[in-house]
Amino acid sequence: MTTETVRAHAKLTWSLRMTGVRHDGFHLIDAEMVALDLHDLMHITATPGTPSRLDVIGPFAEGVPTDESNLVLRALDHVGVDAAVVLDKRIPHGGGLGGGSTDAAAALRWAGAGTDPDALADMARIGADIPICVVGGRARVRGIGEVVEPLRFVDRWVTLVIPPLSVSTPAAYRAWDELGGPTGDAVDGPNDLEPAAIAVEPRLAEWRDAIRGQTGTRPVLAGSGATWFVEGRREKALADLVDEGALVVETRTIRAPEPSLG
Repeated sequence: MTTETVRAHAKLTWSLRMTGVRHDGFHLIDAEMVALDLHDLMHITATPGTPSRLDVIGPFAEGVPTDESNLVLRALDHVGVDAAVVLDKRIPHGGGLGGGSTDAAAALRWAGAGTDPDALADMARIGADIPICVVGGRARVRGIGEVVEPLRFVDRWVTLVIPPLSVSTPAAYRAWDELGGPTGDAVDGPNDLEPAAIAVEPRLAEWRDAIRGQTGTRPVLAGSGATWFVEGRREKALADLVDEGALVVETRTIRAPEPSLG
């Protein structure tokens, strides 16, 4: 059997507007999202007739489920493909960088899944971030994540600060509802979810203020957090935060997903 290696790139929510709630309770968004050079590696071998399995290695392997709850296995089951997958986990999980979704997206691309509107809508039912991770690059994302409109690529450096804490995305959306939803107070910044995420995890505000103090720039929360980011290469300016337990990563935006590495 031939093993192929594919990259699963992190995604960053550059801006996020919450536009409402669908009749079935799913929240509607209007966001700009970009793919980052930061990536996991997936080594995939087709195993026709043998149930798919997943092994996880790498610096951020701890805590990643390998049972049927993992989005990779759910995605392969969705398209009816059997494979053995070794996931080299290099994207920190729990930081709002789409780590699980981008792994599932890479598996779907490997399996030859389409990117037509119906296919993307089906993917969004598995995970709302999967469609943008399949399409990649820079895009406007609407609906619950299934409407992906590619935008002109912009080459940007960004510095990510990932604090030693996490935010439950469902809890952040519930807090957004409780804070008044679309009729709530105006948000200071490009991310409508920031006040809700801070309501769920107040320590986020301390990290925001620390980043601003070190860089002179107000950071932006990535989705529901817990990652903050500032544009540019600011790793040296933020080095002190590593001593406080944060992970600081310089990375840059990339174009659409690359083909298999072979």
